[in-house]
Amino acid sequence: MSSSECTTASVGTAAPVAAATTKTAAWVTPVELTLLGAIWGGSFLLMRVAAADFGPCALVEVRLTLGALVLLPFLWKARAQFTPRLWLQLAWISAINSAIPFVLFAWGAEHAPAGIGAITNSMAVMFAALVAFIFYGEQIGARRALGLLAGFVGVAVLASGKTGGASAGPAVLAGTTAALLYGIGVNAIRRSLKGVPASAVAAATLLTASLLLAPLAIYTWPNHPVAALSWLSAILLGVLCTGTAFVIYYRLIHRIGGPRAATVTYLIPLFGVIWAWLILGEALTLSMAASGALILGGVALSQQRPKSPPG
Repeated sequence: MSSSECTTASVGTAAPVAAATTKTAAWVTPVELTLLGAIWGGSFLLMRVAAADFGPCALVEVRLTLGALVLLPFLWKARAQFTPRLWLQLAWISAINSAIPFVLFAWGAEHAPAGIGAITNSMAVMFAALVAFIFYGEQIGARRALGLLAGFVGVAVLASGKTGGASAGPAVLAGTTAALLYGIGVNAIRRSLKGVPASAVAAATLLTASLLLAPLAIYTWPNHPVAALSWLSAILLGVLCTGTAFVIYYRLIHRIGGPRAATVTYLIPLFGVIWAWLILGEALTLSMAASGALILGGVALSQQRPKSPPG
């Protein structure tokens, strides 16, 4: 998982949020938010398990294809809205919002603990705010600026640490670059695909990304038998952490709105580190803990909206 799921689904938020909330038991929303955080946090564990066997491109191709198949009914329902011009826009958006970031995170999973990717993934929220400020003139405000600064300091701390005696820097750079691409992608989606259902956009994005990546995935497909555990991890990554997780996220957006649903961002690094510790025995280093606190604090501040001017 990833923040690609969070950012892509911000398009076409359903209107009757309050009405939907009153019809649902109060405990359902926190349970679904926690479940979603656990699923998306687990995606980094699954990449860590499968990436060495598949290689980044082949693994991501499996993930994209299976995720697109799960979401295909949403795309079919909205197919009339997808003109040839829209598909052309989706081509480059799919590359920067799905294909390339997924490959970067998969590559990082080969070279560093799963928690590294989960922590850097959270930077997507801050990069989205920064890109909106630089290119679209959206106001940041003092709190959000402080959040951005805290997040970047957290990345520096994370990159300076070592795991298993090796520098985490390359994996941190890969994850941070992926988060930056997510930030660019969400702004492009918000402005280019207004009025198109978020679920259909997500399905189309995954499908297009799988087609774009297919030649490279075929070329780098492993020439050795892939272990059953790696196949299981890849299938879960596509079906559960990509396709099914989107469905849960859309339910939350419909019920409580996009901004509240996006708070799942805070849970992803937590579960990413917990799953890696419980299942793979990966330790939480001091630099990971410090950087995680800085980045998540920065995410919290960066989600603060600047106050509207009086009058």
